[in-house]
Formats: sequence, structure tokens, C-alpha cells
Amino acid sequence: MIQRKPGALRNGAPFTEMPEAFRQLQSQLLKRPGGDRETVEILSLVLHHDEQAVLCAVELALEAGVATKIHILNILHRLVDGKAPAPPSIDAPQALVLRREPKANVARYDTLRDKDLRAC
Repeated sequence: MIQRKPGALRNGAPFTEMPEAFRQLQSQLLKRPGGDRETVEILSLVLHHDEQAVLCAVELALEAGVATKIHILNILHRLVDGKAPAPPSIDAPQALVLRREPKANVARYDTLRDKDLRAC
């Protein structure tokens, strides 16, 4: 029903009992054009996913300051898939040692500067 009439979201009695994160999301999205429809689409995610997972995705999106359907879907799919990218393993020595200490050669810069002056 709400999917056909997203405007009912603004004054519907059942929506006053939503978790705080859903209400915060609703208040942010209703300020934008089409926000009521986007809110309904996000809330309808609980029909296909666990409510707690959707709630967690909404909370993470609000913390990031990006309360959009696309961002919430992205977070939700990462949570549901459970596939966090594994950090690459690096086999580095504990301490790096220079074999030959570099020497400052300022004469090189003087020759470059002399060439620039001759070009003028």
C-alpha cells in the first residue's frame, strides 16, 4: 500500500513507531524532492533483507552523512555478503638499511641554473 501512495508516509500512524535511525533518515529524505518515494523504497528493503541489517546500513549511512538509497544499498550488500576485502599481505623487512648514504650535489643545480640564464 505504502509503495503505491508514498505520501502516506508523512502522517501514517505506524511510521511514528519506527526505530530512530529510520525516522532520522525519513526526516532528511523528506526535505528533498522525491524523498518520500526514496524513503519508501529504503523501508521496503526489509521485505527482502533482515530488518536489523537494513537498520545497520541506514545507521552507517547516516553516520557517513550520505543518506541516499544507493549508498544504503551499497552498505547493505556489503553487510549481507560478508565479503570485506582482505588487506594485502606485505612481506617487508623490519628495518630498512641504506647501503650507501646519498650525498647532496648542489653543483648540479648550479649547472642547471646557468643553462636557464643563458637561454634568456
